Amino acid sequence: MPWLQLRLTTAEEQVDAVGDSMLELGALSVTLMDAKDVPILEPAPGETPLWKEVEMMFLFEASIDTQAFLKGWQNHSLYSKTKGSKFEQLEDKDWEREWMDRFEPMKFGEKLWICPSWKPVPDETAVNVMLDPGLAFGTGTHPTTALCLEWLDGAELEGKTVIDYGCGSGILAIAALKLGASKVYAVDIDPQAILATQENAKRNQVFDERLVVDYPKAIKGLSTEVVVANILAGPLVELSSEIAGHCKNDGIIALSGILESQAELTRHAYTEWFEMEPAIFQEEWTRLSGTKKK
Repeated sequence: MPWLQLRLTTAEEQVDAVGDSMLELGALSVTLMDAKDVPILEPAPGETPLWKEVEMMFLFEASIDTQAFLKGWQNHSLYSKTKGSKFEQLEDKDWEREWMDRFEPMKFGEKLWICPSWKPVPDETAVNVMLDPGLAFGTGTHPTTALCLEWLDGAELEGKTVIDYGCGSGILAIAALKLGASKVYAVDIDPQAILATQENAKRNQVFDERLVVDYPKAIKGLSTEVVVANILAGPLVELSSEIAGHCKNDGIIALSGILESQAELTRHAYTEWFEMEPAIFQEEWTRLSGTKKK
């Protein structure tokens, strides 16, 4: 059957109260979107950040009397803290299928594909990583992940040990193993990332002795031939000495999660240890890479 959707905008601090009130008034679901196109990057563990101004969408059964509802909502104490209450009709669709159909296999570099489980693999002879879009950061759709995947595809990983610093979904660690790395350490401070990496590794049949999934303590004192870190510019700068210490002399490093405006500052933080390559940009995001000095 068709549905009705009510849209309105409110401030971040009013989201919970408005959402609770709408559910009490008969809303069946609540969806939150950014009203100002301001990005939220990877949150710290335990945080659920929102935008300063939030667009809220509430789903109602089509039988609701919209005029009576809006008249009652205008008398509600929270009405003055919202803007633009407007109903619109939604088609009757299979929304799960609609969402799934948006995701197609994606190619990175010459031979690496990231494939959702419900789509056919385009090339059985390629390096295929099966990964479904989910809550964990990193599914290949974001430029920072794409930049790192392209770099891994072009790197010589055969027989080498790799550190994926800030593993998120595990996509980079899994790709590194499938591209020939002999061992990968996937580390993160977020317990959800640890679980997501383990589950995705099992799905890709690489959750074995070649893969260590743990918190950063697991790589204390460890140096490897390849380090990739797709986190954020602030932590990359703050942890530059530690991250550099995990890369052997003549080893290679790739850094992403960096806005174009942050590229020079982040690059400068690593020049003490690395001969840095020219930055690579995609949309407003940056990938930095380099070779460890002897």
